[in-house]
Amino acid sequence: MVTKNQKKLIRSLKLKKNRKTHRLFVAEGIKVINEFLEASMPIESLYCLAEAVNLFPKASKKTIQEISLNDLKQLSFLSTPQKAIALFKIPLFNNPNPNTELQLALDDVKDPGNLGTIIRLCDWFGINQLICSENTVDCFNPKVIQATMGSIARVNITYTNLINYIKQSSLPVFGTFMNGENIYTTPLPSEGILVMGNEANGISPTIESLTTTKINIPRFGTLQKAESLNVATATSILLSEFKSNLHRKEK
Repeated sequence: MVTKNQKKLIRSLKLKKNRKTHRLFVAEGIKVINEFLEASMPIESLYCLAEAVNLFPKASKKTIQEISLNDLKQLSFLSTPQKAIALFKIPLFNNPNPNTELQLALDDVKDPGNLGTIIRLCDWFGINQLICSENTVDCFNPKVIQATMGSIARVNITYTNLINYIKQSSLPVFGTFMNGENIYTTPLPSEGILVMGNEANGISPTIESLTTTKINIPRFGTLQKAESLNVATATSILLSEFKSNLHRKEK
């Protein structure tokens, strides 16, 4: 049985200030939890239904507590609980080097689903450094964690003053703008900082002034009525083009 204090702690972790205080975050579902365990993410506790107790080969038995479906429903942040919920310790990420690799920077991205998808894209395309502005949604938000499907364990994420970070860098800075150069015809380097902007307002004017190359994903539709792409969708297209360009150079 889950105690009142355990329930109170888990539910409190919906808020960023409490995650920061306790240095803990919530992960839900067998696949997501096992992804973190495989990545040696330190676990605090794991609560699961009887049918799922033996589905976590990397978890110490002393961290696992069998609970009822009713308790799981009370703990879960999901509309449909996924058999298990776990508390993991928030890791300490490495300080990034602003002068190496292809890096992705987010300028005040607010939607948890978008950030989670972007983190998964970084994992897929081998982007090791994700640089977030201080006002970007917290990467340990429960909705972000679920959307990453465990990829957050394999991406180094830094929250910092994005303006200062870019100023420290000697790399070319790419930003997405409606009047930018066609991404499919623009020469793309193997190293640089790709900036993606806020869902409603795009890249801020100050960050725009630091951009060395403005790029654009052209519209191919006959009517040309769509005003913009979802930031996660645009990120997937741009990262694919940067990586495919690098692949062509290496052949």
